[in-house]
Amino acid sequence: MSAESSGQDEKIANLRRSIDEIDDTILDLLNRRVSLAEAIGTLKTQTGNRVMDKAREESILQRLAGLNPGPLSSEMLRRIFVDIIAASRQAQEPKRISFLGPEATFTHVAALAFFNELDTFVPHPSIRDVFDDVEKGTSRYGVVPVENSIEGAVNHTLDLFLESELHICAESYLAISHDLLSKSGDLEKIHTIYSHPQPFAQCRTWLKTHLPHAELVECGSTSQAAQKALLADDAAAIAGSAAARLYDLKVAAPAIQDAVRNTTRFLVIGRDAPRPTGNDKTSILFVTAHIPGALFKALEPIAASGLNMLKLESRPARHKNWSYVFFVDLEGHVENEKVKQCLAKMEAFCQFIKILGAYPVALSDA
Repeated sequence: MSAESSGQDEKIANLRRSIDEIDDTILDLLNRRVSLAEAIGTLKTQTGNRVMDKAREESILQRLAGLNPGPLSSEMLRRIFVDIIAASRQAQEPKRISFLGPEATFTHVAALAFFNELDTFVPHPSIRDVFDDVEKGTSRYGVVPVENSIEGAVNHTLDLFLESELHICAESYLAISHDLLSKSGDLEKIHTIYSHPQPFAQCRTWLKTHLPHAELVECGSTSQAAQKALLADDAAAIAGSAAARLYDLKVAAPAIQDAVRNTTRFLVIGRDAPRPTGNDKTSILFVTAHIPGALFKALEPIAASGLNMLKLESRPARHKNWSYVFFVDLEGHVENEKVKQCLAKMEAFCQFIKILGAYPVALSDA
């Protein structure tokens, strides 16, 4: 071995020793951080505070991004600290999250993105089952779809808020991309396509153009469709990329949805009451008297207060024919004085009004 080669080896060994020393320090600091998180978790338990503070977590990530001098990229920094924060949350209180399943559905993907893979995720066959699981305390949170930018509201979710005492703790948006999956990945072999009714509706034009003679068979979920596609060489499923990975299917055609910007909004339901962040929305439902101008009078305080109404949806009331329940999202937190006064004025024109939750506004991909 030459003297030059020996010198290079010694430099590498010194650098590796320095890395080992840094790793030892990182390990010590990580354990100290988790210990502090455990202490916070104990205090939360003592005070009955169960708030999932996503705003606090985001502020941590933004602060660190502002301090980062490099060469670590902002994206890599975020990925590292998302996992560190998740481990700290897990130390505070391991969480069980129910979601509209089965696995690899878009709701499952949304739940994983909002929480973390360190938590326990439990699939349920219906939205009602998710609500029931959280109400019983078996799961701390539930994740359910509430509206799609193409197909509109998920009515079953809205209806369940009429009878449930759970709160909306957070919202999340997920860009929806539908792939055509099959065992072979060969488009010409496909004669039968399985999927949920919504993906069929969202891919209608593509299917008529590329596979006009294929038989379309509806399933309860995109995951169930993927399972059926595994059973025959001439079958395919419309599902997401998560289903392709889980069931080892090939992509016969990617992103076949007709609308490019197809986004679904999901709600995190639980018993928490998130604190104001300065960028919040308040969701309410109300029932008006069945008289002319009742809805106008109920909504007039919103306009008069200068609050932005972000959403208005109606559903038939179950207790009386031709009576309706209205769902409204308002800009601002319910603890804000302007929002409080507005809701108080609305009560005079409503037979019933209920605050569903006040929570941070999520970024939408729409």
